[in-house]
Amino acid sequence: MKIVATGLLLGAATVYFVMRWIEHREGADVGAWVGYVRAAAEAGMVGALADWFAVTALFRQPLGLPIPHTALIPRKKDQIGDQLGEFVEQNFMTPEVIVERAVSLDLPRRVSGWLADPVNAPRVNDEVSRAIKLGSEMLRDEDVEKFIQAVLRWAAEPLWAPPLGRIVEQLVDEERIEPIVQMLCERAHEWALESQDLIDRVVDRDGPTWVPGFVNSFVGDKLYRELTEFTYKVRADPAHDVRRALHQFVGDFAQELQHDDETIAKFEAIKSELLGRDEVSGAASTAWQAGKDVIEQMLDDPSSTLRTSLSDAVVRLGVRIHQDEPLQAKMNTWIARTARHISDNYSAEIISVITDTVRGWDAEETSRKIELQVGRDLQFIRINGTVVGSLAGLVIYTVSVLLFN
Repeated sequence: MKIVATGLLLGAATVYFVMRWIEHREGADVGAWVGYVRAAAEAGMVGALADWFAVTALFRQPLGLPIPHTALIPRKKDQIGDQLGEFVEQNFMTPEVIVERAVSLDLPRRVSGWLADPVNAPRVNDEVSRAIKLGSEMLRDEDVEKFIQAVLRWAAEPLWAPPLGRIVEQLVDEERIEPIVQMLCERAHEWALESQDLIDRVVDRDGPTWVPGFVNSFVGDKLYRELTEFTYKVRADPAHDVRRALHQFVGDFAQELQHDDETIAKFEAIKSELLGRDEVSGAASTAWQAGKDVIEQMLDDPSSTLRTSLSDAVVRLGVRIHQDEPLQAKMNTWIARTARHISDNYSAEIISVITDTVRGWDAEETSRKIELQVGRDLQFIRINGTVVGSLAGLVIYTVSVLLFN
């Protein structure tokens, strides 16, 4: 657009000088039309130059000359930020406007309706997990460590074995351990798929030294195929003997934890020894970090039980609020009070975000960004100045000819 506007200025200048040359060459015999064209071109040049100066003066000093009242945006940047902040404060941050807008939004109904919509379930899942991760990052590790130590001291007092056995028994009866078994089987198969190098090293190391290398390779490949095939069958078949044996083992262990005195005594001895060690009491930080890592890994898995359970709970809450109009009205009252409190006490701090941000901008960079945003329209001012100036010059010259000739 600058090229177009400048091109019109150069075009008007060219026409003007050509007309002047014709007048000089023809003298008194010059055609009457030449004067009209010359006047239009001359006025077009004046209009183009004047509007070029006006547009340029907004962003910089024309030709680098220190002309007063130029480079307005770089010089007035801070004042612009202050005035923008005042405008927002006076027109948007008043308590009446804030409260009215907060109530008119009817956030409880709209948000709960959005949460209750099944289409938004994946988004709810993602946002809930992101919020939990943010909360874990905000917790102070020292406070969490002290809390864990206190919990360990409190938890060491009662017997663990019988309650734990009842919990495990209930999980077995409800087939709740199947996901854990499935996960273990999947991990075992994944390990088997990556075990080729390990098997080859073991065979080469422990095999007879007199056996040729190709025999070791054959044995290693055979072991690898058998291992991967076996773990695949265990992973794919819920009724596999190994999996049923795991279920049986867990069920028997749950019964022993509840009723076998020897098992209970062993378990409690292990618990007391474990919790009584200095390494355990001093490992609160490690426990917290490990727990946090586990939570983050579960939150990173869209299909994990933790994520789906949390998102389902949020959706159920949304459904309840969406169906309870008195609760929505009460929540709107809370929102209105909160909005008024924020407006009364923190509007200046909120507005300072605008003013301080504008003050922190580089003057030249700010001017350049604004010019890039509105410069195209401003170049039309230069184009219009050229066109309107030419027409005005033509009219003025025409009127003068009619009046004085």
